[in-house]
Amino acid sequence: LSSVPLQILFYVNGIYYVFYFLATLAMIVYKSQVFSYPDDFLGPDLALLFIMAILEVLRLYLGSKGNLTEEEAPLGLSLVITVGSVILSVYFLVWQTYVLKADVIINAVLLFTYGLESVLKVIAIAAFV
Repeated sequence: LSSVPLQILFYVNGIYYVFYFLATLAMIVYKSQVFSYPDDFLGPDLALLFIMAILEVLRLYLGSKGNLTEEEAPLGLSLVITVGSVILSVYFLVWQTYVLKADVIINAVLLFTYGLESVLKVIAIAAFV
């Protein structure tokens, strides 16, 4: 009953998130050097990026484990953590101090994968029950 497309998406999303994290970190460093980035916003932006990375590792681990063991609880918990990741992604898309076009593009792709993953998680949970 495990979902192969969901497992593939977990793998692809894991690779994409490494790119997303490094690109966002590089853009924050770039913005802090090129623009007049307020110092009191630089720390929180970096902290939120690292919190998002921790959530992402946990979300992918629980989702993959729940899918492979065909258990609803880890998959459901991964779905709940996805909500937090979506909120943080929207923060980097809309509410951070400076938003570049590159921010918009990489966050749009990330939000699309979150949406697709969420649909597949709900289908997998329904199949397991």
